[in-house]
Amino acid sequence: MGSETTSEFVARPDQVESLTSSRPVGHGPVRAYDWIAGHAAQRPNKEALRDLGSERSFTYAELDRRIDALAAHLASIGVGRGDRVGVLAHNGVEFFDIQFACARRGAICVLLNWRLTVSELEYIINDSSPLLLVHDITFAESAEELQRRCAIGELLAIDGGAADSPYEQALASADGQDGGRAELTHDDLITIMYTSGTTGLPKGAMITHGMNFWNAVNLGIPGGVGLDTVHLNILPLFHTGGLNCYSNPVLHAGGTVVILKTFEPEETLRVLGDPAQGITHFFAVPAPYQFMMQHPDFADTDLSRLRVAGVGGAPCALTIMENWFERGVSLTQGFGMTETSPACIFLDPGDALRKIGSTGKVLLHTEARIVNDAGDDCDADEIGELWVAGPNITPGYWNRPDATADAFAGRWLKTGDAARMDDEGFIFIVDRWKDMYISGGENVYPAEIENVLYQLPEVAEAAIIGVPSDKWGEVGLAVLALKPDTSIDRATVIEHCVTRLAKFKIPNDIAIVDALPRNATGKVLKRELRTQFVEADAPKIS
Repeated sequence: MGSETTSEFVARPDQVESLTSSRPVGHGPVRAYDWIAGHAAQRPNKEALRDLGSERSFTYAELDRRIDALAAHLASIGVGRGDRVGVLAHNGVEFFDIQFACARRGAICVLLNWRLTVSELEYIINDSSPLLLVHDITFAESAEELQRRCAIGELLAIDGGAADSPYEQALASADGQDGGRAELTHDDLITIMYTSGTTGLPKGAMITHGMNFWNAVNLGIPGGVGLDTVHLNILPLFHTGGLNCYSNPVLHAGGTVVILKTFEPEETLRVLGDPAQGITHFFAVPAPYQFMMQHPDFADTDLSRLRVAGVGGAPCALTIMENWFERGVSLTQGFGMTETSPACIFLDPGDALRKIGSTGKVLLHTEARIVNDAGDDCDADEIGELWVAGPNITPGYWNRPDATADAFAGRWLKTGDAARMDDEGFIFIVDRWKDMYISGGENVYPAEIENVLYQLPEVAEAAIIGVPSDKWGEVGLAVLALKPDTSIDRATVIEHCVTRLAKFKIPNDIAIVDALPRNATGKVLKRELRTQFVEADAPKIS
């Protein structure tokens, strides 16, 4: 049976103080409310989810009934308060079934990256110890192997919404039954999301009910999310960008979430331009925007209904923003992390052109600082590390008090991002600290150089990494993927950069690849480029 407490979650002393100091005398932790049940009572016939992959649509009343049935099934197999339920699946309504059913049981949903190998997933499963693993039928072999290797009690297979699938049969068997309602507060966990593990083993960021609520408020208000919002989700729902930008905030507001199983440029453009779909909101990391603008259908797609097109997760090249702006769409930049639920910073569309390249100002219920190596606040436009604080920040990492301690300075989460703040309070993300390299004693931030490389008409994708140099310590290597039927040489790249960049920023050499390695959300995996060009006994460039 489920344990009565989430014993692995121990808040930091300063966090407990910050959580309780703002409460009225005599009041305990803030109660967590059931969004779907609330909308099912208020607007039962309003469309909540439209799953394009399985060609199904669900009203709030229908979604509420599915959640109740799954919660009853979870109760029948012993999943209770504090227990974990794993999900290994492509995008679909099931992610929302499971998230909210876990909440009704007081359980915790563990979202798994289906691109990982069984060995990589084995570490995460052993760390989180789910009692149940819900998986796509296409991942059955991996799920069964994980069950053999790890202590997973039950498997439950999804099969694209087929009525005879084990998942839908479980819901049908429990339909109309009461799975119970746990008494929860904003401090209780709802999700564990494992970071991509760019350095070392992945860490499970603990996401609370309060984090989800404050993200819905922080992101929903400036994003214009409301009852009439129709949001198209193309990012993986195991990732915070898919689940929380803007899907969960839209469900909190009573709008409609439209789900694509996976991202494909042509299909995404078709859905965005289809008046029958009525898409008003969209969010992606830069790569999908880049791939769509390079598709032949981009020029003729009707984007007039799109009110908000958010971009985040990585610095967005100016050429991407300019191409979309020419089509009448101002990409609304923002900044967030898995650990921040994720919205922290947002660029108001009214400032998009005036402050192009900025990620915006800190959101209403979050605080931000730019600090130097000594932990002191930087001056205006001085580059330092971005630190954030607020009720939307994770309490820490699952089973990793060491990693939690390293990530915080008091109540401030150290983001690991190099940033600057101008004299108006607009924040500019320069790059990841770990991607910065030092050439001849000068700090070099790859994102700035990549923006310049994207101006070359031959370049489809660009990434800069630092490689060893006997003379300068490190120099830049431009790793380029080219557009079809084009070619480019080192001299052309250098000549292009000479008038646009300081000498120490100019790449020393280039490498041509078929495509840049990316993770499931489209971020470039620079660690793989370093492995390929630096760590694998590659010759030094001098």
